[in-house]
Amino acid sequence: MKPSIPKGTRDYSPQEVYRQNFIFSTIKEVFEKYGYQPIETPVMENLNTLLGKYGDEGDKLLFKVLNNGDFLAKADLDALDRRDSNAVISSISKRGLRYDLTVPFARYVVMHQHEIQFPFKRYQIQPVWRADRPQKGRYQEFYQCDADAVGSDSLMFEAEYILMIDEVFTRLGLEVEIKLNNRKILEGIAEVAGIPDKMTGMTVAVDKLDKIGWEGVSGELESSGISKAQIGELKRLYAVAELGELKEALSTSEIGLTGVNEIMEVYEYLDTVQLSQNLIFDPTLARGLSYYTGCIFEVKSSEAQIGSMLGGGRYANLTEVFGMPGVSGVGISFGVARIFDVMQELDRFPENIDQPIQLLLIALDEECHRWSFRLLHTLRRNQISSHLYPEPAKLKKQMKYADNSSTPFVLMIGSEEMKLERYTLKHMKSGEQWQLSLDEIVDKLKSTW
Repeated sequence: MKPSIPKGTRDYSPQEVYRQNFIFSTIKEVFEKYGYQPIETPVMENLNTLLGKYGDEGDKLLFKVLNNGDFLAKADLDALDRRDSNAVISSISKRGLRYDLTVPFARYVVMHQHEIQFPFKRYQIQPVWRADRPQKGRYQEFYQCDADAVGSDSLMFEAEYILMIDEVFTRLGLEVEIKLNNRKILEGIAEVAGIPDKMTGMTVAVDKLDKIGWEGVSGELESSGISKAQIGELKRLYAVAELGELKEALSTSEIGLTGVNEIMEVYEYLDTVQLSQNLIFDPTLARGLSYYTGCIFEVKSSEAQIGSMLGGGRYANLTEVFGMPGVSGVGISFGVARIFDVMQELDRFPENIDQPIQLLLIALDEECHRWSFRLLHTLRRNQISSHLYPEPAKLKKQMKYADNSSTPFVLMIGSEEMKLERYTLKHMKSGEQWQLSLDEIVDKLKSTW
């Protein structure tokens, strides 16, 4: 059998894992700096937890898990004969892989509401699964790094997320655009355009504007039953990018004005802050997920052609479907796979990130090998990451191993070194060598790393 992996998934080499962990640790440090606490939720959720939370398109992308044992024993045979997939699935599958971390978090909040303090600020770094068509920057299995705050309507959190986003991408050495909009503005636009009942179709189409342009969006809008005159009005409204002008354009829509005022309040919080990244108000930003009700966020690279590297927004009613009404929340989610790809493409990872092992000990005979094993313990106790070639092989073979594994230093130990307790330390890249005691080796490696 020829080994393979499912489409939309990927293996990570040691180098890639080190690099991905660098991204994780950078995001985690910022999350914790802003007072967010970690939680974890199961890989699988009950399907009734997931279905209906992501819109029709999102529901189609859920991975369903077959019931244990003979899953056909309780299958709807009539539906099977009719080839009614939805009816069959409900009878053979009760669980699904999580699509994101936000809906499981809402379920967690409801189940643990008597154990947590509101407002509750949590972060979560775990993989998610989507049955999407694999392409560059889009995978079926990938990690998300989420931060959410629930139990408060304060727009301070929206401003705080912009600061967190700005800090993370600046620390990662990436140049991005932070896009900001408000779903209430989209509702106002739909209302003024005379299509309040077609809000969902409008947002799904407009969310693709940067990919297919107005021509493609217009086609989708027409197929949703929106007239050419109404599409013309939408184009006019979306062309207004200045908040003051947009407020005037939406003057007949109460909800639209509320959305504009909320955006203005976020900007007021940030009034005295100097951001390193580019913050843009973008009225075309829609975010496809149907649970957003207020401010929405998206981050795009300014340096590479790739989809959004972060999404998020305010949701007012997500916990209500689990029996806990009146709890507002807001959150963001970093798309680590895309961040990783951009950093790889632009070569932005730190120089030493791929070299966690500093030193290889090379023994020239069996007695030296035993001696080296004892040295290894002392080196590691002094926080020098090191390893020993497993046998006293030829010097050339051991040096080749150090070179191929990108180990920056080797320590050569022969009978004379054992006798004097001074060892030959060599820098593999420059070829420079030193005769040093073990304490001097520890000090040198600590000072150069």
